[in-house]
Amino acid sequence: MNINICLDKSYENKSFKELADAPLDALQGLSKENAAALKEIFNVSTIRDFSQLKFVKWATAIATLADEVEIEKEKVEEILLDDALEMSFPSSDPISVNSGITRIEVVPEMVDAKTDHQNSQAIDIDEKKD
Repeated sequence: MNINICLDKSYENKSFKELADAPLDALQGLSKENAAALKEIFNVSTIRDFSQLKFVKWATAIATLADEVEIEKEKVEEILLDDALEMSFPSSDPISVNSGITRIEVVPEMVDAKTDHQNSQAIDIDEKKD
């Protein structure tokens, strides 16, 4: 980033040390009147003072964390989608596909859903008949 686009012309090409100690109106778009209002309200007069203002720090932290949370959320959603896709289509995994298998030779035994269900122990079949 070219820092000069953030500064008034008279402050371009100054060192960062000089810029930190420069008045607030050195920032592009901040007039002397705006700088005077900030001085009156928050008692800040330099760029360094302004950067140390607790409200600026809080706002910066909130915005940064909001961006990080959104990026992290997108990563998690992508991972979950990848995992779901992998579980839905295991045949897309070349290792799991055996080209020698063309049909199922032996039909698997049917499992009784009443006894195989995860909550089967919670249901008493005799109570249902009453």
